[in-house]
Amino acid sequence: MTYGPATTTSTSAAAGRTVDLKDVFARLDQPWQPKVVARLNDYDIKCARLEGAFVWHDHPDTDELFIVMNGSLTIHLHTSDIALGPGQLYVVPRGFQHCPVADGIVHTLLIEPRGTVDTGTETNERTYDPDD
Repeated sequence: MTYGPATTTSTSAAAGRTVDLKDVFARLDQPWQPKVVARLNDYDIKCARLEGAFVWHDHPDTDELFIVMNGSLTIHLHTSDIALGPGQLYVVPRGFQHCPVADGIVHTLLIEPRGTVDTGTETNERTYDPDD
């Protein structure tokens, strides 16, 4: 399944082309395995299908942006829970431990610096490299 080049001579993997997000989301069949669909400067634009709970983790060097396209997502923080629905976004501040939990199937856009590991400082069975 190809979603776009992982590397390119351009500054953006989607430079000069249209990305049909509806089509990308329709082809995602594995949860918690985000696919890089575009690059904006040094940031990856990722599409992900989420189901159930992820793992508690943090990103000490970067914020993490979740944009919910459809479904219901709760981002558990140690201090509160953030409930998101379609068309809503939340930025998890750098260094904040969080655990995303999808109610059913959720499609989300993630915007992160290139090379950000999905499980942050943790390495476990959920760690996924979208460039593989």
